[in-house]
Amino acid sequence: MSLRARIALVIAIAIIGVVSAASIVSVQLLDRPDRESFYQTFAEEVRIVAAVLAEDPDAARRLRITVGEAPRDGDGIRVSRREFLSDVRDAQGDLIPTRIVHDKAGRARQLAFEFSEGQWAYLPFLGPPPRDWPVFVANMALVTFGAIVIALLIAGKVSRPLKLLEKTVATVGPDGLPEKLPEEGPMEVRETARALNRLIERVRTGVESRMRLVAAAGHDLRTPMTRMRLRAEFLPEEDRGVWLKDLEELDRIADSAIRLVREEVEPQPRELVSLPGLLSEIARELSDIGRDVTTGFEPGLDIAVSASPLALKRALRNLVDNAAVHGGSAAIRVAGDRNEAVVTIVDAGPGIPEAMIERAFEPFFRVDAGRRKFKPGAGLGLAIAKEIVDRLHGTIEIRNRPRGGLEQVVRLPAGAGAPRRPDHG
Repeated sequence: MSLRARIALVIAIAIIGVVSAASIVSVQLLDRPDRESFYQTFAEEVRIVAAVLAEDPDAARRLRITVGEAPRDGDGIRVSRREFLSDVRDAQGDLIPTRIVHDKAGRARQLAFEFSEGQWAYLPFLGPPPRDWPVFVANMALVTFGAIVIALLIAGKVSRPLKLLEKTVATVGPDGLPEKLPEEGPMEVRETARALNRLIERVRTGVESRMRLVAAAGHDLRTPMTRMRLRAEFLPEEDRGVWLKDLEELDRIADSAIRLVREEVEPQPRELVSLPGLLSEIARELSDIGRDVTTGFEPGLDIAVSASPLALKRALRNLVDNAAVHGGSAAIRVAGDRNEAVVTIVDAGPGIPEAMIERAFEPFFRVDAGRRKFKPGAGLGLAIAKEIVDRLHGTIEIRNRPRGGLEQVVRLPAGAGAPRRPDHG
């Protein structure tokens, strides 16, 4: 259960418990009739009236007391006996037969007693007031409903700052930072929002500062590398190739770092891009430089996504090039429907150890020493690809194939509502 539900439950149980206890005390103490005194009063009334009527039967007419035969059950009449009337006796100690007559039709009750042989007198008998249980139950139901409503309102107020934290986390964008919160509402909520906004601003400032530092470092490296490349031309032939190879590696690292920073801080406009056409273009370009890249989809396939063409091409090119370089070859497939486009890139290489596959998108990640020695690259290609795909609200999944090789699966939302970019093919 959520904290809000727990707080509401505790408050509701507390309110209902207090009201229930108060109601029980009220019923048992405040509204409890003295039944013994009540019944003794009627027993005394029976003795007095029976004595008067026994001496003067005409008194019934003057006192407007109904006189008749013994009561019998039937025709909506029910006759009952009560314990408190079973010992009513006259002055001589003789038992006075007494009954309670219930008129179901008129919902009235009478106290009947025999004052002489065969003669019965009928007096009104109110009895103790009955408890109206339906009204009591309805009242408790109303109290319960009100308690639940109040508890939910109070719990909502108490847990609102925590709900604010949940909403803040839900707004985290591809840059890893949430959006700023409106500083409105109760004082506690405003203070919470203000503190979160300060934290977000400080983190954003720190991230942007470090990104600018990486970009500046990558840019500043190019000048000394250019000088070193010129000096390498004057080195002996056997040393020149080693120097130039190291300089090319440094240049790739600097260029990849600058591209990664640009993807972090420079959003680009989007348009509809044809995935089959873009992947065909990437396959041709990589094949021209000696990569083993093949496509496994029909030329007329029409699947489009909304993206920045250059950024999407960079991401997919990095993934395909990664498969071709480290896996020896790359086979591209594309599929999709109205909601999602799926690009699958498979290779026949050694794959990645399962314990390290979660780190594949970390900057400068390398699997093993063998790859560091023989495979070119700065180790930023997958990191850049993931950054671009995340900004497009897509996902990248990497897994080892059962029969060997690596499978890279890119899922992107199908594009709509943007100008269509012509196919590359």
